[in-house]
Amino acid sequence: MHLDRRSLLSATGLGAASLTSGVHAARAPGAFTGDWESLVRGYRAPDWFRDAKFGIWAHWSAQCVPEAGDWYAREMYLQGSRAYKHHLATYGHPSRTGFLEMYPRWTAAKWDPERLIELYHRAGARYFMALANHHDNFDCYASRHHGWNATRIGPRQDIVGRWAKLARAKGMRFGVSNHSAHSWHWYQPAYGYDPEGPLAGTRYDAARLTKADGGGRWWNGLDPQQLYTGSVMPMPDGLTTIKDANAWHEKHDRVWDEAAPAANPWFTRHWAARCQDLIDQYRPDMVYFDNFTLPLGQAGLDITAHFYNQSMHWHGGRNEAVVTAKGTPVERRAGIVDDVERGVHDDIQPYPFQTDTCIGNWHYDRDLYERDGYKTPAKVLHTLCDVVSKNGNLMLSVPIRGDGSIDEKEEAIVEGIAAWMHRYGTAIYGTRPWRLFGEGPTRPKSGDFNEGSKESPYTARDIRYVRKGDAVHALVLGWPEDGVATLPALARRGTVRRVTLPGSRAPLAFRTGPEGLRVTLPDAHRNAIGVALIVEGDQLA
Repeated sequence: MHLDRRSLLSATGLGAASLTSGVHAARAPGAFTGDWESLVRGYRAPDWFRDAKFGIWAHWSAQCVPEAGDWYAREMYLQGSRAYKHHLATYGHPSRTGFLEMYPRWTAAKWDPERLIELYHRAGARYFMALANHHDNFDCYASRHHGWNATRIGPRQDIVGRWAKLARAKGMRFGVSNHSAHSWHWYQPAYGYDPEGPLAGTRYDAARLTKADGGGRWWNGLDPQQLYTGSVMPMPDGLTTIKDANAWHEKHDRVWDEAAPAANPWFTRHWAARCQDLIDQYRPDMVYFDNFTLPLGQAGLDITAHFYNQSMHWHGGRNEAVVTAKGTPVERRAGIVDDVERGVHDDIQPYPFQTDTCIGNWHYDRDLYERDGYKTPAKVLHTLCDVVSKNGNLMLSVPIRGDGSIDEKEEAIVEGIAAWMHRYGTAIYGTRPWRLFGEGPTRPKSGDFNEGSKESPYTARDIRYVRKGDAVHALVLGWPEDGVATLPALARRGTVRRVTLPGSRAPLAFRTGPEGLRVTLPDAHRNAIGVALIVEGDQLA
């Protein structure tokens, strides 16, 4: 089956004019335009973002229903993969039961967003982000342009809208993550087939389903081709081994290209309309794009300019918006906020950035739960301290089951984060980088996907520094065995007059020697994760 452009336009309410005219928005004089020169010249990361430091993310969609890890909606169509084997054993062959059939199983029966937002707020998150759509091309909000959305099927409620209301009621800034720009190629395996076995050559569900097939079924009136994006890059006939099929996918539909697809112009226009609708309806403070640079060429630039202009309209001329994308070239990092996925930088960055990571896998993974594969609170908090010292924020995802709940191990980790942040969070919020990000023997690798194991590699000899006003805050990434924190850099900068714990004016004993500033820590506050110290004096900051 091939993309029927006319029927898709009709189904989405996008006429031919919309297909060619781009993002529709009034533009004030001197406002942002859809080009990098305008974004770089006019943007500055807002203070709310720079002050917040820590956010929590609900990366929740129907792909959490199988509890089988990331990219399920693609991997289940790749014969031999873990997801394929799980799907075959649990739901049936993907030619008969495709990913489309996961949506009625996504009931959110145990979703208690009030409780989760309360937990995340207690853990110290100053902003919260909800997944608006993923590569499976399903909108978790009341989309005006896409019938495949959570108000119509699955949970049958406005997931994004409910998250937004609750987060804002707690005083948290609100963000949305948009991953759907890659759906046009990521979903193409749904048009493929098994290269081996008893059903070899039988194409999967996306290759045969039409709108007419929905008659009398739960998806009546919806077009599966709109969900699966149309057959623009199907695996060709004649592949007879899993090895050859995997090689074909890697060379074709697995390629991560940020350009708009020339063979599918409808997709770009439809994506832009949905994204603009998301921004205009929910007025987020942040839009996270799961893209290396902005998505879909000019469409991504236009959407970003639209968001910035809308933010200025909403906030009396101030641009409070944050747009993130990964791998942003250095010369463009002034125009958006660069994001590092599951990794860090190796030094202080000239522009604010964000690291995003997850306690486990992005989509809920029961195997990871059963083998105790989650990050420890120390791993999360030490990453936060490292990122903040280099001019960044940390966005942490806590995986959610398909039913809307988190498990007891995740809850214990979040509570562990909450306990430390309650005591030391004020040493992190509202700070800026110091002259030196830190010191110590542990040097993490720089870049995406370099975060290592679930355990923290840091010790009490590793220090991270930030400043607030005239004070320097030393974040000690562990508790010294002898109860004395050693801060070498602070013996070389100015004169130390006073050292305290956050929230206390009781001075701590300290002395300065050739090895550095040595601070005696109160044993009553012993915490294996570490401690934050407020260092005041002359000419320190």
